[in-house]
Amino acid sequence: MSQKDKNKKITIIVHSGDFDKIMSAFIIGNGFLSMGVDVSLFFTFWGLMALKKGGFKKAKLSRMNFCGLGKLMIKKRLKKYNVATIDELAKSFVELGGKIIACSMTMQLMGIKKEDLREDLVSEYGTVGRYCGETLKSESSLFI
Repeated sequence: MSQKDKNKKITIIVHSGDFDKIMSAFIIGNGFLSMGVDVSLFFTFWGLMALKKGGFKKAKLSRMNFCGLGKLMIKKRLKKYNVATIDELAKSFVELGGKIIACSMTMQLMGIKKEDLREDLVSEYGTVGRYCGETLKSESSLFI
């Protein structure tokens, strides 16, 4: 990879708290990180709820949840095909140098305190201005 490639950056807004969408954000983020691209995930609104302690376990599928049965079926298939868990993907993302920004405005609106969130995952706290600053430095931005 050339030096120019190493300076690339992508920003992902994680607005949804759905299990499959959070998982997708971490899979895409890890993919870019493995290619040497800097990645920032900006968790806001329902996406931020997933960063609460126990939040990954509470997350439901975006479609075909079937009172939790759909999620159980998906998790069984993920295990069968040796796909990393959402927690493993999140930890890998951080270990590879990915940045997770928790939206401080959403925290205020929803009564979430710093101690409610996973300290092992959250890199920093910021408002939409922080997200905009990250995006201006990015090659592209995704909304999940």
